[in-house]
Amino acid sequence: MRPAFRRQLLQWYARHARELPWRSRPTPYRVWVSEIMLQQTRVEAVRGHFARFMKRFPSLRALAAAELEAVLQAWSGLGYYRRARMLHAAARQIVAQHGGRFPRERYAALELPGIGPYSVGAILSIAFDQPEPIVDGNVERVFSRLAAIAQDVKGKAGREAIWQLAREHVEKGHTEGHSPSALNQALMELGAIVCLPAAPDCAGCPVHKHCAARKAGQEREFPVLPARARPKQKRLRFIAPRDENGRVLLVRRPEGDGSSLLPAGLWELPQLEEADKLGMVKRGKPVTRSHSIMNYRLQLAARNAAPQGTIEETTNRKWHTAEQARQAAMSSATRKLLEALGVL
Repeated sequence: MRPAFRRQLLQWYARHARELPWRSRPTPYRVWVSEIMLQQTRVEAVRGHFARFMKRFPSLRALAAAELEAVLQAWSGLGYYRRARMLHAAARQIVAQHGGRFPRERYAALELPGIGPYSVGAILSIAFDQPEPIVDGNVERVFSRLAAIAQDVKGKAGREAIWQLAREHVEKGHTEGHSPSALNQALMELGAIVCLPAAPDCAGCPVHKHCAARKAGQEREFPVLPARARPKQKRLRFIAPRDENGRVLLVRRPEGDGSSLLPAGLWELPQLEEADKLGMVKRGKPVTRSHSIMNYRLQLAARNAAPQGTIEETTNRKWHTAEQARQAAMSSATRKLLEALGVL
């Protein structure tokens, strides 16, 4: 892309950039946490979570010193809990190996759990203003249209073409005197609010004169993507044991337990198959909810139950009051069921 492209893009960004909480004070820690949260999650869903997370863990050292249970609790509702586990592990590694400061070197950052090519580019460019490329879904879409890339952008050739354009953009822009942080954020912002997937606002695009797809009248034909697999259907059935005090019994499968599509290591309702083992009498009609996770469309069902005898608590099986359940680290699928059952 020519220098005029970057000038026009940055002028537009200076006028139209959204006010986002992590942009107000882009320290390495805040940028890192926000970028991990934003992976596979919408900006609007992250706003509130980010503010609450920062209040609870205001520094990298505070995050490293916290128990994993507390981190998962604060992450509750964002999904993809492996991100939270790796964020916590990386914080502890940074304290142990880098004196509590996020490393500025690309090779060192890539050694941290949960840090890949996109994350390292985002953190080093936005927080440290280093000329590192970024390719997220927004940047991928913008460059695929600007250059009318005919290859599948998820395939090897298409992916390499996008990364090359992203690298040239930030490196050439840096030599022209532009901030790498602004260059990369402007690209992502353009994709987020103008160069939209189904309905790009080409009339409002500050760089439409540089767009090959627009010139050909084919902007909606890019990016070229692989055919999407149809989501698989699966039914999960649970019980909601309630004691005489109205508490609900929640259980927690150990990390690595793949017996359910719900994330292990979080509090959830016992599966229906556990009813007999726990000595439960099922009551009432089940409530049902739908939930999407990865490539699955889940049909969730849960019904109230009452214990026939005493149920001993263990590390991974505890009675929760409504407030305790509300504060527990659990998936949004479990939270949906508890709300439907009137527990929350």
